[in-house]
Amino acid sequence: MTHRNLALVVVQRIGAGALEAFEVSGRTALFAIDAFLSILRPPWHLAELGKQLIRIGYFSLPVVGLTAIFIGAALAINIYTGGARFNAEQFVPQIVVLGITRELGPVVAGLMVAGRVSAGIAAEIGTMRVTEQIDALRTLSANPMNYLIAPRVAATMIVLPLLTLIADVIGVAGGYAVGVTTLDFSGPVYLRNTSDFLEAGDVAIGLWKALVFGFIIAVMGAYHGFHSAGGARGVGRATTNAVVSAAVLILAANYMITTLVVK
Repeated sequence: MTHRNLALVVVQRIGAGALEAFEVSGRTALFAIDAFLSILRPPWHLAELGKQLIRIGYFSLPVVGLTAIFIGAALAINIYTGGARFNAEQFVPQIVVLGITRELGPVVAGLMVAGRVSAGIAAEIGTMRVTEQIDALRTLSANPMNYLIAPRVAATMIVLPLLTLIADVIGVAGGYAVGVTTLDFSGPVYLRNTSDFLEAGDVAIGLWKALVFGFIIAVMGAYHGFHSAGGARGVGRATTNAVVSAAVLILAANYMITTLVVK
């Protein structure tokens, strides 16, 4: 193969990859728009919504809580270690509460829920796809977007801000526990510094992030499950892709929201 032909092959493959990426991005964006609109249009399946609220919210609470307390504790130790180099150990409570409420609370909750919920949604809907249950819904004049997708998207968007709020409290409590028991902080002083520094806007930013993350988690799980094919292997591939894409998009969305808020 000549150098000219090799260059043509490379360009063709790059172009084909770019076209495929644009195609997937466009299809995903259209699916996300349709999923959002399906939340707003009737009929609303409230029984299914209630079931998803329990499955997504209540059963995700243990993993979010355990993760948050260790993140808060580790954050306090690391901030204390870094601050000690500049004689700034006294700022540990302020930085811990700011870091958790604005960044780590929503991101950690989002990633934990993505690993559990996005995979579950993709597996459930993917199984329904390969067993032709979604086609059966259409035969019965039921819109799969309204019956399957909307309750899961709405439930995730509702519960993730609540889980984030809980993660904020538990994470700050983990930092407090380490600060008082290991880093020799005074308990009342630590709590006073935390409450004096924290603003409602810091918590609100984290909750808005969680709302966006909840939408991403549910849509990625639903999208990959809805478009799965190839039997059990296809469902497994959809589950993996759902978790990976949800995690990457959460981190990207966190950066973009943070950039907009800071500016």
